[in-house]
Amino acid sequence: MSKASRFPGFQPIRRDRLIQEKVHDAYKSRGKLPEPTVCPDCGALFHEGRWRWNSAPAGAHRERCPACHRIKDEYPAGFVTLAGPFLSTHRDEILGLVHHLESRERAEHPLERLMKIEDEDGGLLITTTSIHLARGIGDALHHAYQGQLEFHYNDADNLLRAHWER
Repeated sequence: MSKASRFPGFQPIRRDRLIQEKVHDAYKSRGKLPEPTVCPDCGALFHEGRWRWNSAPAGAHRERCPACHRIKDEYPAGFVTLAGPFLSTHRDEILGLVHHLESRERAEHPLERLMKIEDEDGGLLITTTSIHLARGIGDALHHAYQGQLEFHYNDADNLLRAHWER
């Protein structure tokens, strides 16, 4: 007797199909923005379906980009916690790596930005406007300095917490 016949309503898991995740991000546009649209805060331009660094033509629609919206609301998408004795002896070097990575990512992707870097309980707390930048910072630190790296992703809030320690 199969499980389906023993348990009414049971459906076996199919591992051969792609399941679309349902992510609700209040900071993504609800509809398509008029093109071109320029962010009044940072000057990023929404053109051909994505935000990019470019000069805005005269008369462009004005609307705040998702990154500036998150910064204004102080609502990060990524948290990176740095801790351990290695951090205190190599703080400037580590912060240099973080700033270099952020400037490289921001140059290509305007929505990838640092929000704050704060001292917290002998370590640092870095907040970002996207989960991708938070993940990139964690991976870069682990690649450069090894140590312990953990990621915790919250699907419901589209939020990533990374913790690096050495």
